[in-house]
Amino acid sequence: YQYLSRYKRKENLDGFTFVPGRIEGTEKECLACLMEFCGRSDPSWTELSNFTHFLNFQLRKCEQSVFFSPVVGAEFCGF
Repeated sequence: YQYLSRYKRKENLDGFTFVPGRIEGTEKECLACLMEFCGRSDPSWTELSNFTHFLNFQLRKCEQSVFFSPVVGAEFCGF
């Protein structure tokens, strides 16, 4: 939700890093955001769960990648 809400507001995500335990927004806002981005018009709880697990896995890998470090990010802004 932290990434998706910032993406929706068109914020620059290059310098953002997920902070576990940080609570942002309400449960209702989070659910609405997830439903908007999951790609299904009426997703089941299983589909939302799969979407969030997949997205979380991909974003964690991205944050850990040397190619997305702040040093490299300065060279390839917006990449």
